[in-house]
Amino acid sequence: MCGIVGVIAKTPVNQLIYDALLLLQHRGQDAAGIVTMLDTKCFMHKARGMVRDVFRTRNMRGLPGNVGLGQVRYPTAGNAYSEEEAQPFYVNAPFGIVLVHNGNLTNAPALKAELFQIDRRHINTESDTEVLINILAHELEMAARDLPLTPHEVFKAVAAVHQRVKGSYAVVALVAGYGLLAFRDPYGIRPLCLGQGPDGAHMVASESVALEGNGYQLLRDVAPGEAVFVDLEGRVHARQCAQTPSLNPCIFEFVYLARPDSVMDGISVYQARLNLGETLAQRLISTMPPSEIDVVIPIPESSRPSAMQLAQKIGKPYREGFVKNRYVGRTFIMPGQAVRKKSVRQKLNAIGVEFKGRNVLLVDDSIVRGTTSREIVQMAREAGARKVYMASAAPPVRHPNVYGIDMPTKDELIAHGRTIEEIREFIGADELIYQDVDAMKRVVGALNPKLAGFEASCFDGRYITGDVSEADFESMAAQRRLQFDEDQDPQRTRLALQDTEEERA
Repeated sequence: MCGIVGVIAKTPVNQLIYDALLLLQHRGQDAAGIVTMLDTKCFMHKARGMVRDVFRTRNMRGLPGNVGLGQVRYPTAGNAYSEEEAQPFYVNAPFGIVLVHNGNLTNAPALKAELFQIDRRHINTESDTEVLINILAHELEMAARDLPLTPHEVFKAVAAVHQRVKGSYAVVALVAGYGLLAFRDPYGIRPLCLGQGPDGAHMVASESVALEGNGYQLLRDVAPGEAVFVDLEGRVHARQCAQTPSLNPCIFEFVYLARPDSVMDGISVYQARLNLGETLAQRLISTMPPSEIDVVIPIPESSRPSAMQLAQKIGKPYREGFVKNRYVGRTFIMPGQAVRKKSVRQKLNAIGVEFKGRNVLLVDDSIVRGTTSREIVQMAREAGARKVYMASAAPPVRHPNVYGIDMPTKDELIAHGRTIEEIREFIGADELIYQDVDAMKRVVGALNPKLAGFEASCFDGRYITGDVSEADFESMAAQRRLQFDEDQDPQRTRLALQDTEEERA
């Protein structure tokens, strides 16, 4: 999960891209980058950290031009600590291409070998985005050889990319001297939408909130397999470039990842979460008597709509029992289990009056690793709760995700290989209620009948691209263990602290 944006306008776009990235900050907090283009020259700044820390006034002054793109990174492939793997990525041939990518390529190792052995291109990092930009560059070179680059050649290249690349990918790219290109994988797993400003400028972004927050009108979503090319005159060209596209967005976007004020693939994220709360209430009523509950408390922030709807359906008061420190990053997207566990109590603080002597129902959007839930249940007990019940607006997360969400290994998932009762004992709750998989798909899918289905592999174990094997999971687990070793490396920690001190100086 990353956040990406691209703009083509008649006025400077550096501030516009910065503002859009701030609105997409929830999609990634590890690194940020912006590229702008003036005539055919690219200007880039990227670094580890959040948007407000990466870009200073001097950096913004160094980003001239009326065309640009940006990304906020949440690492799911490659090295989370390498600044070289921050996006955007750039290649100088053909034409000069800059690219940002949200998703995860499932056949990246095979493509990397192809690029070296057949296409004669060298990959210098572990990032699948570098693989993707080189695939696109090669196919553009093949499509436009001895021909002027027109939208037809661009779409021909994207069609060839779809043939070679597997997995999830929403992409925004700049082609120096020609324009802005956006395309989406044939299953539409990761989101991408198109908007227009009052001055006729065009923006593509991961979520509609990035458009609307900058005064742009949401025109539509980029369709699965579709490519949209906006030339330097602002003309929009679009073509379906996949042979058998079907719309199967990642359902975890609606459960947790996206902002509630976004509309994605014709579905209001807020309404989706309300619907999840309603069906979760039905599930709760069939599990335990609502009379045993005194108050419903959400775990901020994604679970609030579901918790409000659930409370209304069971006729119990809804209260805010936790205060969130907004200056601590999301625990779900922090590399390293030790860092994640430590940050929970820094992030949340209980309001004792809402817990003391009460039977409380805590509602969370999902339970992934279980360590955060266990800490929160303990916090509720320490605040004086008589009984603590836990409800998850999402079903049990039992399977790894390979499409760009940080759920790479079975061992890290609390629900893998465990019964509901075993999970309840682990987190220390008096009762545990989970959403039903089919009910989740039904109530969210009802908001857009045009959907073919959902990518819900972390819940149902079905990998929609059809190319994921047990060997892939073993490879990811090995990479994950290596990353964990790096997280725990004292030398790396000392170097990170030294870098921070130098930056402050």
